[in-house]
Amino acid sequence: MMTIDSAQRLANGRHLALRLDETDLLLSIDQQLTAKLQMTSDLGSILGLQISEINAADTSEIVSVMALGLQGLFDKRPHLLEIELSLAKYPGLIDSLAGGGFAVLSTEIQNSVTSRRSMLRQIADLYLPKVRCNPFPLQYAITDGKRHPLRPTVAPGEVYRRYLPEQGLTLSFRTVDPDADLDVFHTWHNNPRVSAFWELAGSKDMHYEYLQKVTADAHMHPVFGCFDGEPFGYFEIYWAKEDRIAPYYDADDYDRGVHMLVGEERWRGPHRVVAWLPSLVHFMFLDDPRTRHVVAEPRADNAKMIGYMQQAGFCKPKEFDFPHKRAALMMLSREVFFDQFCV
Repeated sequence: MMTIDSAQRLANGRHLALRLDETDLLLSIDQQLTAKLQMTSDLGSILGLQISEINAADTSEIVSVMALGLQGLFDKRPHLLEIELSLAKYPGLIDSLAGGGFAVLSTEIQNSVTSRRSMLRQIADLYLPKVRCNPFPLQYAITDGKRHPLRPTVAPGEVYRRYLPEQGLTLSFRTVDPDADLDVFHTWHNNPRVSAFWELAGSKDMHYEYLQKVTADAHMHPVFGCFDGEPFGYFEIYWAKEDRIAPYYDADDYDRGVHMLVGEERWRGPHRVVAWLPSLVHFMFLDDPRTRHVVAEPRADNAKMIGYMQQAGFCKPKEFDFPHKRAALMMLSREVFFDQFCV
């Protein structure tokens, strides 16, 4: 029998709790029992559920609650790919769930929908505290001779949050604040292990100037990764089209790239990388639905990082020479990520 008993704070600030009593799945939002579902089948990768009871004010709230419940189930069971949801008692929800991209109409069971992990993971509202109502309008600009779409301003504060049941931790990313985050950034970059790759060892004044420059750069988004609110790593997310990587491959207008470092020793290790790396990629794909690829250019001799990235779905099309290093081009497509690697 499937065992579930978990609680988490969601990106929108609400608290979700899941509990399975025998075959009844109880879903609570903000400590209020909101929905009860009965498990009808469990085939490992496919789960069957039917709604027994819903306590919600209107259809939009019901849809939101069901989306949160489906998200919690997929989080709890990494090998679960689909949930068949019977809506015999609530047929009016079929169009709302299917229309919102939370599910598709079932081809086998009447008055049912199928929620797929690969689709639900693309619903930005479930992971991003601040979702743009519409993608930023396409307007081209030229920077240093490079033609590229005009980029939106970077949102301050937390930009992504998800609970990791297998780690028992909440992972989040937040925009770097040069004043508040200077001490941590300075300590990390003066660690010989970090400076061997980043080559940024130096004074606080130097690091403050660097952070001011990066946060003012329209094509960059520097973030701290946090486990349960504690910073563990620094990541520079960039738009590839106007970055130094653009001449070395056929960069799409909305491709994103990233530079990565883990600064806190206690958060290092393969079991942590498999948690934060897919989530970092997840954020980059969710931040703009037009992003088709995520790329990176680690040093070609950084076999450990290249191996981690390949485990997360990245392929290595080639190596190439930057002026300052021999680099490996690492690339992950949106389709491959959501179909195979977005756990």
